[in-house]
Amino acid sequence: MTTPSNSRAASASGPVSADLAVDLVVDDEDRWCGLADAEAAVQAAADVIAGWPGLLKAPSTVSIALSSDAAVAALNSQYRGKAKPTNVLSFPAGRGAPEHFLGDIILAEETVAQEAVQQGTPLVHHVQHLVVHGLLHLLGYDHEVPADAERMEALEISILAKLDIASPYTGELVMPKE
Repeated sequence: MTTPSNSRAASASGPVSADLAVDLVVDDEDRWCGLADAEAAVQAAADVIAGWPGLLKAPSTVSIALSSDAAVAALNSQYRGKAKPTNVLSFPAGRGAPEHFLGDIILAEETVAQEAVQQGTPLVHHVQHLVVHGLLHLLGYDHEVPADAERMEALEISILAKLDIASPYTGELVMPKE
């Protein structure tokens, strides 16, 4: 089911400086029933990214799929050579994509739900963390080398704080740095 978001209400980030429209696809709503309002949760994370100084240069669009371990494992195998599921995959927009389309993000329900339980984190917070993580990848951030990982992690922690979500790395709620 595709549910494009039309709302641009103020979120935890305050006024939004650039729109980030989310085309949300939920492959199996029963599979994601633990996430009370998937559209609101995903859009809130996107709104904080949109309002963060220097991240978006223009109104943009992203496609986010809430899917299954099987679907993510197939993509992970095809594109990364890893025949197993992972929590989130990000695919930057390629040539021929519409202007200001950032790309696609896909989350694996079973892995995401299991991680949330293991971390003692509400599912909604873990989903929002992974949406932020995926969006940062689409915006050019990475964590392949330690310096880049520290930069991306610090930005993630600050963005999550705007959503009143504790650091997924320390469990502490950190005052956001913009």
